[in-house]
This record gives sequence, C-alpha cells and structure tokens, in this order.
Amino acid sequence: MTIRLYNTASRTKQDFVPINPDRITLYVCGPTVYGRAHIGNFRPAVVFDVLQRLLRHAYGPDKLVYARNITDIDDKIIDKARAEGVPIDTITERYEALYLEDAATLGVERPDLHPHATTSIPAMVAMIATLIDKGHAYAAQGHVLFDVASHGDYGSLLRRPLDEMIAGARVEVAPYKKNPADFVLWKPSAKDQPGWPSPWGRGRPGWHIECSAMIAESLGQTIDIHGGGIDLTFPHHENECAQSACAHDGARLANVWMHNGFLNFGGGEKMSKSLGNVQSVGDLTDAGWTGDELRLALLSAHYRQPLTWDEALLLQMRARLEKWLRKLGDVPRGLRPPPPGAVVDALSDDLNTPAALAAIAGVEGDREALLGALAFLGLPSLSSERSRSAADARGGDDADSARIDALVAQRTAARKARDWAESDRIRDALAAEGVLLEDGPGGTLWRRG
Repeated sequence: MTIRLYNTASRTKQDFVPINPDRITLYVCGPTVYGRAHIGNFRPAVVFDVLQRLLRHAYGPDKLVYARNITDIDDKIIDKARAEGVPIDTITERYEALYLEDAATLGVERPDLHPHATTSIPAMVAMIATLIDKGHAYAAQGHVLFDVASHGDYGSLLRRPLDEMIAGARVEVAPYKKNPADFVLWKPSAKDQPGWPSPWGRGRPGWHIECSAMIAESLGQTIDIHGGGIDLTFPHHENECAQSACAHDGARLANVWMHNGFLNFGGGEKMSKSLGNVQSVGDLTDAGWTGDELRLALLSAHYRQPLTWDEALLLQMRARLEKWLRKLGDVPRGLRPPPPGAVVDALSDDLNTPAALAAIAGVEGDREALLGALAFLGLPSLSSERSRSAADARGGDDADSARIDALVAQRTAARKARDWAESDRIRDALAAEGVLLEDGPGGTLWRRG
C-alpha cells in the first residue's frame, strides 16, 4: 500500500518513503505543562494518533518509533509556580498527569517515547556549543543566540523571505542581539529561577532548541515525519529547521512536515488560552459528552482544514456514534477485526478522515467490518462500559431503536423516489415523538431531542 502525505515544506502531497522501513521515526510537538490543555490542543494528539495507527498497520506494529515531547521548563511554568508558591515540578507533574488523562479519554495511545526538556538539558548544551563552534550562534550577556543571518537557507520551511516572516511577528528587541530576528538558545536564570550549569553561566534553554536536541537524542539527525499545529510553523518549526541543519552540517531535520489546522468557535475565532475562550476535555465530559464523541468530532474535518467547534457538531457526532453502537450490539471484549480496505485507502490519502467516515457508511451492514473500521480510527472505546451505557441510556431499548431505524430507512427510500410527501410525513411523525433527523453526506442520522 502507498501512503501519500501533504508536506508543508514542499507544498505538495507526495508518496511517503521512509528512510528506513524497519525504523520509521515520527515526532510531534507536545504540551507545555503550565495549565490544563484545551480541546484545541488535542487536535494534533488525535490526528497524529491516527497517523501512527496507519503507519503501524502499513509497516508493522514494531516498525515505528513515535515520540511526543513534554516541555517542562518554560517562563509560564516558572510564573505559575511562583504564583502558587510551589516548586516547578509540582506544576509540571500536575498538568502532565491531566494531559495524559485527557488524552486517554480521547482514545489517544501513549507514544513510544515522551522525552522531557528537563532530562535533555545536556543534549541541548552540547548542540548549542556545536552551533557556536560552527559560527551559527554567539554568546552575549549570559545569553546565547542563533545568528539567523549565518544560515542562508533560513525560511526554507515556509519558503518566504525573512523580512516578510518577521513582519508583524512578536520579535524580542534586545541590545545584545546582532539582528532582531536572532532567537535565544540559552538564557540566564536568576537565583530564584530554575537553572542548570553551562559554559555560558547558570541558565535554562530557549524553547526552540529543546525540540531539535530531543529529536537528535531520541530519534536521530533526520527523521521521517515531524508534526504539530499550524501555529508552530513560524517561528518554532522554522527555527528548528535552521538550528538543526546548522548543527548537523546541512542535514535536514525532517523529510515530511505535517501541520493541523486550528479549532475555531462558531464565530471563526480560534480557541486560545490568551483569548480566554477555551474548553478542556474535563469541561466537556463534565457537560455529558463522551471521549468517543469528542474524538469523532476532532476527526470530522480534514486535519489540514480549520474545524468549527460547536454543540451542533457534537450532537451530530453523538447521533452518528449511537447509530453505530446500535448496529454493533454486544461486542466481545478484545475483538478487533482488520479494518476495511476502503477506510485504509481513505486514510492513506493524506489522512482523509472525512472520506474514511464516509467509507464506514458503506460497511454499516457488516458488523465485523464496522467494528474493524471504528477500532482502526480509535473509536468508539468498545472496552469502555461508560460509552456503551451512555449510548444505551440515550438510545432507548433495542426494539424501539430498530423501529426508528426502519422508519428512517423508509424515509430514505421515499427521498430517493422523490416522494417528498411521504418523506415529510415520516419526518414529522418522528419529530412528534421527539426524534430529530439530520441529513448529511453519509446518510440520515437520528437522535432524541
């Protein structure tokens, strides 16, 4: 099978050819653990969880090394710890635990490696020293900065001129910089701030160097795929590209760069902690939504496109899941049939989850194929009694659900025959019972109002 992925660096969709089919490498930027992650932060976690499932299916379960980092040293973490009067590891351990708990709720499998910034400080110091030795970084007033002008290929990821990229971007102005675009690799720490020894004094790393060093240390100089949210392309990933290439004699950091789109509210405003418009997984489950419903909602749009997040979307996903659960009935624990070819083919085309969900509609009559498709997508959590019992409680008894399914099927047949009067009659009769219909590309879903 051939997997095709859109590469941000080339702006094209291309066949995925691993560097080594026996050791495929995937790195995804993980959370900075200073607060609880919001549902938008979990879009990359869910998207790349699907990708790692696809890669393991195509090449073998043991052929992929998947790493997702934890940023556990950052000024926001320091500020949070100071505000609470606690050590930084109290903050980082708390919010890492919540992140992992929320990820599990969404069906996200643990990566093979989860490097932490604080355990990779020696690797960062060594990479910074290499950059200085090669003339790509310089020390100034206790700081070490990357000299952007020293790298003629800066901007290769976005393929835009430097002045265009930094126009409007928040660039720190400091007297010790040669160029306003130069970025910090190492910064000094005050006595009341966490710090580590280095040739440039006690301090801590800048954000960008962390991922480059952790990738080189855990996966190698050049990896197959690097993923993250679209907001990381500049400056974070552009800076990763530059410093890694300069440290490794021009070797590229990743062969394929993948970025997921934003999660937006109904008004088109992106979900952001700085805007104060966030919902955590915990908020949503407390409101009665299941992890399966949230995961399916995150997969409902193509990963590269923005996704509008609202109650209408969640209600649609709830109805779709309830329909599938009714068709599956009681599934023996641990049963996982292989996924249908149509679903695998859809995901092999740049993780086209909408096409995969449409393909599921074609196998709904085959219980085993349906189970294989849903398990391959990581939903529903068939081993979770909570999801099953919640769907059962909302869906009514099996006989009534079967009756409604039959009426929906009759209405579908009437619509195909262009018998609009009969279609409207069935719709109105169901509405009188409190059963609402939702027509979509994959067919008609129903839910109780």
